[in-house]
Amino acid sequence: MASDPSPQAGRLTPPAAESPATPGGEFARLVEIMRLLRSPAGCPWDREQTLGSLAPFVLEEAHEVVDAIERGDLDTLRGEIGDLVFEGVFLAQLCAEDGRFDIAASLQHVADKLIRRHPHVFAAPQPGTARAVQSAGDVVEQWEAIKARERTDARASAAGALDGIPRALPSLLAAHEIGTRAAAAGFDWHTAPDVLAKIEEEVAELRRALTEESPERAAQEMGDLLFAFANLSRKLGIEPEAALRAANRKFTARFRAVEEAVERAGSGMQDLSLDELERLWQQVKARE
Repeated sequence: MASDPSPQAGRLTPPAAESPATPGGEFARLVEIMRLLRSPAGCPWDREQTLGSLAPFVLEEAHEVVDAIERGDLDTLRGEIGDLVFEGVFLAQLCAEDGRFDIAASLQHVADKLIRRHPHVFAAPQPGTARAVQSAGDVVEQWEAIKARERTDARASAAGALDGIPRALPSLLAAHEIGTRAAAAGFDWHTAPDVLAKIEEEVAELRRALTEESPERAAQEMGDLLFAFANLSRKLGIEPEAALRAANRKFTARFRAVEEAVERAGSGMQDLSLDELERLWQQVKARE
């Protein structure tokens, strides 16, 4: 989010851009701009922010990056990536002011992690970490195995493999991550058809809950069914949130086309029977 103008604006000299621009130079410029915005002569809005108040902006910027990617809008993506990086710099500045860590420590952490988790690429891997990697799927398996070992090595208490999954994750994405971590620990279905069998079992249980049990029990079974679908998506190598977003966009576009067809006929959606609306829906699908 851009800083709001204030009576103090213009008293500080912003760092000049390099010509030509370099990643390191522009990143250092952004860090310095953020430091100035938080300084006593900086912006009142930026100075009031906390880690908690910035959290919604982080989520918003991440969603805007994804939206630009899925729309294929690279001009917008250029700016959205910068906005997302800015949120990380902002968070690190607050932590630096509290004497906890600075942005350099965050960058060092991710760089070290990337080296550690790519023993098939970088020299001198840790003993026992390198596997025979021939495909992207092999890389994912190795990555999850290394993550699981890191969690085990870092454990100072009875923490489990599923600890540390962000509570702010969308539920479908969290279910995918839970299944991935459980699989890395060896707890998984063998094949996608095995998960399909589990889905059929959950459908039967949901049907029984709807006819014979309470609404609360039906809600539990619905959750189990959705969890099973997330695991089927994982086994098929499909990111469930992206798949559902695509389905939402497709449904929205088709529904709007049906609305337009009804409007052209001089009617309203409520004036038509479900069978008539279904015929229009099938016509829209056929045109696709």
